[in-house]
Amino acid sequence: MEASARIVTLELAETFVIARESSDEERVVQVELTHSGVRGHGEAAPIARYRESAESALAYIEEHAHLLGDDPFAIEAVMERLPSKEFAARAAIDAALHDLQGKLASLPVWRLLGLHRDGPPTSWTIWLGDPDDMARRAEKVGGRFKRLKLKLGARDGLDVERVRAVRGVADIPLQVDVNEAWSLDEALDALPQLAKLGVEYCEQPLPAGDDGGLRLKRESAVPVYVDEDCHTLADVAACAERAHGINVKLAKSGGIREAMRMVHAARALGLGCMLGCMVESGLGIAAGAHVASLFDHVDLDGNILIAHDPWPGVAFVDGVQRPSAEPGLGVHAIPDPR
Repeated sequence: MEASARIVTLELAETFVIARESSDEERVVQVELTHSGVRGHGEAAPIARYRESAESALAYIEEHAHLLGDDPFAIEAVMERLPSKEFAARAAIDAALHDLQGKLASLPVWRLLGLHRDGPPTSWTIWLGDPDDMARRAEKVGGRFKRLKLKLGARDGLDVERVRAVRGVADIPLQVDVNEAWSLDEALDALPQLAKLGVEYCEQPLPAGDDGGLRLKRESAVPVYVDEDCHTLADVAACAERAHGINVKLAKSGGIREAMRMVHAARALGLGCMLGCMVESGLGIAAGAHVASLFDHVDLDGNILIAHDPWPGVAFVDGVQRPSAEPGLGVHAIPDPR
């Protein structure tokens, strides 16, 4: 297989704010694999929290392209040959291989994997801001989304007020994501209040590895899902001790293959599963959409957050990010109209 890759900048429609940072754009790496004249595509959305960047992902793909071999159906062997690092880059290669497989077999990836087409409705992310501001943005969404995920963790004592303000204008399921910003005492204080406001689950309230996770799982009034604590299959068993569920992201795990392993392991341990994403184009979101039916909760709004999606093909239908029925990932590149 021949491989090529390039860095692409995705401009956000509005500044995106979480507990750790804010951003107006994200840089991703898009990869193309060619076999027998057929092209497969994938996207890497590197996560700075894990010391990955667009430059390091691009370097990984270019350095190890010779290890891909010439059989796009031999994903297990390909991924074993690739060094176990730069997981966003691995996810891009994994997605491109699945895209190639689907095109060569004339099947969409969800059918290739024997899965249902539709997953649960995606949540829409309300980024971190003042309570009234978050409520206004939630109100603007109207009935377009069936679930909202609120970013918390401003360290100003107003996180419960943020949720209360949004609950006042939104009578739909709410989830919260604290991005490691609470202490154990803060979590034990806030979560009973969030339970009364109908919050479905709280994502990563404590810093990854925090010793308080064991106690929080026992005492939390709201199910706790971990994100920064859970990267690959090797992390799932330990997460069962400190959480009720895990957040699987393809860019964090290394792709569809590893994500499916994580889900099966999590189910065996009685854990819930949510599918997350980064800010990604439709190319990155498509890979997640094809496996979304495996999950209890879905957060695949990354392509809706950007000003222009250069890879349309994932249909937003009645709150669900619906994968294409076309072969492979079913998305197609278009030029920026500006």
